[in-house]
Amino acid sequence: MTPAWSVQIDGLVKRFPGRTVLDGVSLQIPAGQTAALIGPSGGGKSTLLRCVNGLTPFDAGTIQVGPHRIVAREDARHSENISAIRRRFGMIFQDFQLFPHLTAMENIVESPIRVLGVRPAEARSRAMALLDRVGLADRANSYPRELSGGQKQRVAIARAMAMEPRGLLCDEITSALDPELKHDVLDVLDDLRRDGLTLLLVTHELQFARRSADRILVLDDGKVIEEGTPQEVFDHPRTERTQKFLSKVM
Repeated sequence: MTPAWSVQIDGLVKRFPGRTVLDGVSLQIPAGQTAALIGPSGGGKSTLLRCVNGLTPFDAGTIQVGPHRIVAREDARHSENISAIRRRFGMIFQDFQLFPHLTAMENIVESPIRVLGVRPAEARSRAMALLDRVGLADRANSYPRELSGGQKQRVAIARAMAMEPRGLLCDEITSALDPELKHDVLDVLDDLRRDGLTLLLVTHELQFARRSADRILVLDDGKVIEEGTPQEVFDHPRTERTQKFLSKVM
C-alpha cells in the first residue's frame, strides 16, 4: 500500500467578484485519516477541494499536500507541485466525469498508461482487480451510457485508485444518486478508509460522516466554525450556527 499523505491548509483565502468564498481557512488532516467537510450550501466546501487539487487558484494562504506546497503567488515550482498533487491525490466529482467514448476498463487504464508510464497489460490487470474490488468486474467493457449512476461513480473511484494515490478528495460523490445506490458507493469509501488512505470528503451524508470520519469540519460563510470528532460535533455542537444547521438536516 502506498503511504498516505497529510494535508495542511493555512490561512486559505479565495475571493470571487463581490464576495469572499474562503476567508482564512486553516485545517490539518494527518496522513491516513478521514475528514468530512459539512455545512450549509455555499459555505465554500467544494471551492476548498478545488484549491487543494489546483483546479482553482487562491488569493492568500498555503496548501501542503504531502511534500508538495502550493501558494497564492505562483513561483517556478508552482505548476510542478500542482501536477504532483493531482497525480497522487485523486479527486472524484459528483458528476463522475468519465470519458463517454471509453469503456469502464479504458477509462481506468488511460491515466496510468499516459501519465505513470505503466505497461498496457499491467494497467489492464490492475484495472480488472479494481473493478472487481468495487463490484463491477462484469462491466469492464460497458460504456458509461450503459451504467447506472452508482456504477459510474464506482468506476470513477476505481479510476482514481488506479493512480495509486496517497489520498482522495471527494466532492459530494453521492449527491446525484438514488438512496439505494448511495450505499454501494459509501461501502467502497469505507473499504478505502480501512486501507489507510487520507480522505477529504465534502458530504451531506451525515450518518456516514458520523460513522466513518475521524474529524468533522463545519464550514459556513467561508470559515471553519467548528471542528472535532464526530461525537463532539454531532452530539455537543458548540456554536449556535452549527446547532441550527444540524437541527435542520438531521
